[in-house]
Order: sequence, then structure tokens, then C-alpha cells
Amino acid sequence: MRIAGAALNQIPFDWNHNLRTIREAIEQAKAAGVELLCLPELCLTGYGCEDLFLSDWLPESALAHLQQIRPWTNGILVCVGLPIRLNHRTYNTAAVLRDGEILGFAAKQFLANDGVHYEPRWFTSWRAGETGTVAWEGQQWPIGDLVFEHQGVRFGFEICEDAWRPDDERPACRLMGRVDLIVNPSASHFAMSKTDVRYNLVLNASRNFRCTYLYANLLGNEAGRMIYDGEILVARNGHLLLRNQLLSFKEVDMECVDVDFQADLPLVETIAPLPVPDEYRELNQALSLALFDYLRKARSRGFVLSLSGGADSCMCAVGVAEMVRLGVAELGVEEFKRRSGCFEAAKDVVQQTGAGGAALQKTEAAPAALSSTGLSENQQLVRHLLTCAYQGTVNSSDDTYTSAKELADSLGAVFFNWEIDQEVTGYVGKIEHALGRPLTWQTDDLALQNIQARVRAPGIWMLANVLNCLLLTTSNRSEASVGYCTMDGDTAGSISPIAGVDKDFVKKWLRWAETELGYPGLRHVNALQPTAELRPLEDKQTDERDLMPYVLLNRIERLAFYNRLSPAQVLATLVAEEKGYEPEQLKTYVRRFYTLWSRNQWKRERYAPAFHLDDYNVDPRSWLRFPILSGGFQQELNAL
Repeated sequence: MRIAGAALNQIPFDWNHNLRTIREAIEQAKAAGVELLCLPELCLTGYGCEDLFLSDWLPESALAHLQQIRPWTNGILVCVGLPIRLNHRTYNTAAVLRDGEILGFAAKQFLANDGVHYEPRWFTSWRAGETGTVAWEGQQWPIGDLVFEHQGVRFGFEICEDAWRPDDERPACRLMGRVDLIVNPSASHFAMSKTDVRYNLVLNASRNFRCTYLYANLLGNEAGRMIYDGEILVARNGHLLLRNQLLSFKEVDMECVDVDFQADLPLVETIAPLPVPDEYRELNQALSLALFDYLRKARSRGFVLSLSGGADSCMCAVGVAEMVRLGVAELGVEEFKRRSGCFEAAKDVVQQTGAGGAALQKTEAAPAALSSTGLSENQQLVRHLLTCAYQGTVNSSDDTYTSAKELADSLGAVFFNWEIDQEVTGYVGKIEHALGRPLTWQTDDLALQNIQARVRAPGIWMLANVLNCLLLTTSNRSEASVGYCTMDGDTAGSISPIAGVDKDFVKKWLRWAETELGYPGLRHVNALQPTAELRPLEDKQTDERDLMPYVLLNRIERLAFYNRLSPAQVLATLVAEEKGYEPEQLKTYVRRFYTLWSRNQWKRERYAPAFHLDDYNVDPRSWLRFPILSGGFQQELNAL
């Protein structure tokens, strides 16, 4: 039998879009002679509908829209993910359709409830071995723990999290010997190096349960934060039969393979490992695809960036350039321009602005600012999509200006340069007059630093609003952990692309990008120590002097909130690991981290939406919840 999986790039409850991609996948499969097609988990509604899954109307609408798919299945069997609501409970199901008929609904038995997943909030687990009935306009179909047959091949389901449970608990252990094929429609989020885990999961399942295993994942940045890599895997008895390119810019990636279910294929003794994942390249592909999807799904006209010349803003700028390079390489120039929605001829268009908060308005399409003479085709596309501004003060150095200017020019981005000293002086003067005293670095250090960052926000927001672009904010995960940022200043923005990545990784990635991706404009930033440049230049301010070495900050963060250790356990681990530091110095860093962490939860609550790129993050909306007000670990830190 020729079987297939199709990765789909969906949008929550965008019925027209989701039905279009489903139909395109079915048509591609039919054209390729596919007999059984698996589509991803909840692909009809989108996985990211969140609390709408608790409503009656969304599952009802999904079931109604499923009827449109029925005639498309003549001559093929198709598995379509959607929510089904019975007795005020919502179930995560895969509908099985063939020749215009619905054969039934397989229901998910185990719900993901860790990390970025909150499925038990929306869905009810289906009990193993039980079945029920779905009714719609006089028709009835079975739902539950079902086994199906197609052309003599018996198959059952594991839906995403079902497969991540122990072998003696998961549905596959009860299907063993009863089916030839296990089908797994998934919405498994991207994280660096996760594909290696998923590969072993699928191949081991096919060997351990002596079956063929078909896996199909969602694709792209579906709802804003999560990214899906669109992985399609087919394995039989531990042998890999099919694995596709991950993180494609396509809306539909259909991949098929012929499986001879009658042939004897010996079990693999040892699963062959994948090559060690290149996390720099993985992140580059994921970040590029996430930016592209966010741009077009937000109906924006491009990006605006306050380019300081530091590591974080430079990484964001290169991310946009890589979005163009990788998107054009896969889609071609014309399809990239069409899909982005940013390159229509200048005319009156009605569109929704970015997250600046404006309502629907009539606006002119953004003009291509400044001359693009002498630029390559990709640089011209970048120039249309990325506008940067260096906002200097008396505390800004020539080094960071050079870094920002040369990088923007090398990418092709529009680059503006203006100073904000006049605005800073104006605000300082107002407060000095109100208080009746001068503000000095000795008495008002943080306030004088913060006002510089805050003054940068209105101008860059205005530029983004005028151009109808998304404003990128540049905070990284390490800064978010300890609140090393200015609210309504450098945190201002519509989307925070790298807030899920730690600062040490950012620095290493930029060095990799300079050499491996060929961005010589990064040579300046790669020679600089990270600095906020908010104190006078003679102070020689650096991030690590203000905080601690980033490598240590990241290690404390991971031990505290990924491994969930107490402050005393974190300190003991560091003392055992870090022989280059005195225990008292490590104790100082641990106290500083926990104190700053507890003090700054309110900042993390207000960050712009961030992409989930690593195996964890500190975003309270997607991975790590923490009280805004707390005891701040005072007793635990005093006991160190």
C-alpha cells in the first residue's frame, strides 16, 4: 500500500485556509497514487485554539466543516484531526474518511500537560477500550478506541502524546498483534535537538510493537509562539522508510512511501542513530520560518528594528535576512513575495496594523525606502521588509554604531540614524524641576539608565506604525530571567523572536553565522563585549559585570527551573561543577540570580510574544509560571 503523511501549515479557526491546505494535501496524495493519508493533529481547527476548545460552537463548527471534506476522499482514505464535543466534554480526535463516508473517530487517550502544553484544560482523555457515538443531522458514527481496516490492512491510532508514554501504558501496547499499521497525527512543537528524540520514538515503536508506524506533524508557526517542524516519519520493524525535510516554507508537504505489508522484514536489532543535530542550523531554520509565518499571518508589511549594534538586535536582523534567503531558496522569489503578502503594487489597501494597537485602517502600502541600486535580489527583498534605526546617545560608542551600520548595509536593510539626547535631557530636566534637585549617577543610576531606553521606544514605535510593520524587540532569555531590561523601553515591540534563547547561545550563534552563513558584517559585534551602553562611556559598562558571567547565569537558570532544584541544591551543584570559582563567589551569584528572578516576574508577564525555540523557556504564557508576588526565596537564600 502507498501510504503518506502531510505536514500542514494551519491557522487557528481559519476555516477557509485550513480546508484549502487539507484539500491540496488530498489532491497531491491522489495524484501520487496514495491509498492512505494521515494529516496532522487538530488540523481542521488548528492546534492553538486554546480556550475556544471549551466552547460548544467551535467543535460543532469543526464537525460541520468536516462534511465538506467527505467528497474529496473518493478513492482514498484520509485521517483528519478535529475536536469532538460530547456531553459538555471536548475530545481530541482523528476522523477516518473514505470514499465520501466517515468511518469513525479515534480519540486521544493521553493528554500533554507539561512544558508548553495545557491539554487537560481543554480536552478530556478517552478511556482505553471504550467507544461511543457522534451524532450530526441524523447521522451517527463510532468514536473512541477504534481499529479500522483499509484494503486488508488493519490500523489503529496513537495521537501525539499517546506515543510519549511508557511502552506498557500507551495505546500501541494494546494494538500490538491486532494491527499492521499505527497512525500518529501529531502537533509536536519544535525545540532544538528534539527531532532526534522523535526519530527514536517512532523507530523504536515500529520495532517494539512489530508494525509499520506512520507519523505526521504540523508545520510552521501556527498561532504565534509554538513552531512545528512538519516532520513526517514512516518506519517498519525498526527500519526507517521515510523521513522528510524539516521546517519547510511550504504550506503543504506531502510525502509518500510504498509499504509491502505481506513481506517479511526482520526486526532491527539496533536503531541507527541520526547524525548529531546542528542546533545553530536548526534554530536558524526555525527562526526564519517563524518570522515568515508571523509576518504573513499578522498581515503586516515588514519589520522595524531598533538596531543597537549589540548581539541581540544583530541576531534579529540576520534572522530577517535568513527568512528571505531560506524562503526564496525553497519557494522562489515570486512565490515568496506572494505568500508574504508584502509586495503588492502601491495602492490603497485595508489591513490590520501590527501589535501597535491600532484598529483596522486604510493606509498606503509601505514604500521601498531609499535607493536599492546595486543590491542583490535578496538584499532588495530585505530592504523592502526590514527597516532599522540606530538611536544613539552621548553614552553610545562608535563601535556599536559601526556594527549596526555595516550590518544593516550588508543585509540590504533600510538604516536610519538619529540621536535621542535632546529627549533624554528634556525628561531629566522635568523631573529635576519637579523634585527640586539634580539627578546624578551616584544617586539615580537606574533611573538615568532606564530613561534612555524608554525614550527610544516612542520614535521606533512611530516608525513601525507609519510603515505598518511589526516592531521586533530584542530581549533574550538570560535578560528575561533577571529583568535586565527596561519595560516600555528595549522591551517594546510586537514580537520578541529570541526571548527563548540564552545570551551565551546568541553570542555563539553570531560567530557561527559570520563564518558558516557568510555574514561578514557580524565581525564588529562579534568583537564586542555585550553592553547596554546606558552609563557614561568611561564607566566601561558590560552586561556580565552588572550581572554575572552569562554561562553561569544560564546554568543557574536551568538548574533552578528546568531541573527544579532548590537554591541550596543549585549552589551545591555549582560548587561541584565550577572549579574556577570560589564557593563564596558562586554563592553571591546564586543569591543575585534568585533575588533578581523573583523581583522581575512582572516584567516577564509583559514581554512581547516569544517563539519557543529551546527545550524550555521562561515565558509564563507557554512554559514557566511563577507568582508575581512571593517570598522571593528569602529564607532559602539566607540559609545558604
